[in-house]
Amino acid sequence: MANRPIIFGDIPNIPEGHSFEGRKEMMPSSFHRIWTAGIDGNGTEGTAAIVLSGGYEDDEDNGEEIIYTGAGGNDQNTGKQIEDQSWNNRGNAGLRKSQDEGLPVRVIRGSTHKSPYSPEKGYTYGGLYSVVDAWEEVGKSGFKICRFKLLYIGDNDLKKTAEKIELKISNEATKRKTGSIVRIIRDTKMAHDIKKLYDFKCQVCQFGVPTKTGHYAEGAHIKPLGTPHNGHDSSDNLLCLCPNHHVMFDKGSFSIKDNLELMGEVSGRLFLHPSHKLNNKNLKYHRESHGYH
Repeated sequence: MANRPIIFGDIPNIPEGHSFEGRKEMMPSSFHRIWTAGIDGNGTEGTAAIVLSGGYEDDEDNGEEIIYTGAGGNDQNTGKQIEDQSWNNRGNAGLRKSQDEGLPVRVIRGSTHKSPYSPEKGYTYGGLYSVVDAWEEVGKSGFKICRFKLLYIGDNDLKKTAEKIELKISNEATKRKTGSIVRIIRDTKMAHDIKKLYDFKCQVCQFGVPTKTGHYAEGAHIKPLGTPHNGHDSSDNLLCLCPNHHVMFDKGSFSIKDNLELMGEVSGRLFLHPSHKLNNKNLKYHRESHGYH
């Protein structure tokens, strides 16, 4: 257990690109406080740092975008996955906390991590990243793993603006709202048509947020667009939701059965217009990626 306080963001005198010979060097400054763990964090405060060291076969490192495998379930001797991972693991819970609160995560790459961004020896500070997505899937070894998508938010050439990130997902016009987290609201013609079909009222609570010009609602994709989910911007993958239920749905607070019964933190039944058909494969994907079985 780390006794030093957890510190988010950059640490004084340790710039991006800084090299460490070993992990014990990171501990005195709280850069990464736990020598034996890849994730430095907990579900109460959040996660401040992670180490990419090649310990999980499902990790993907594309520089500005990282698909990171959470902690737990691997054999300490062989490194092989031998059991399911859990969201209750303190490191996994910490990464979800950082996602919810927009807390930055320091990424450290080790020489044993197979990536063109990894150092030849020791460890290198790769900069600050933001956790933008979390889901559950079956890994290469056949066990359930907790997965996280992190995007680079530092200042070097790896940085991509919200607009550039969105272009990888869709070439439709977008708008963004800026807070502690950049949240992109996709407003494609397809999403607009679905919202219009429901008179801009939420399919869960039937509430339309009143504005000076009418009602406001958001188009929510059941299977997310972009890598690694690769959902489609089609009517059978779209819902009309109020902002609260959109956030809850994206974060897996509730999901939807094939019979449209709601499960999780929301009860009742999804309202579905007679002319709106949903793809049950997308509903199943959402349930499974958020641990509803």
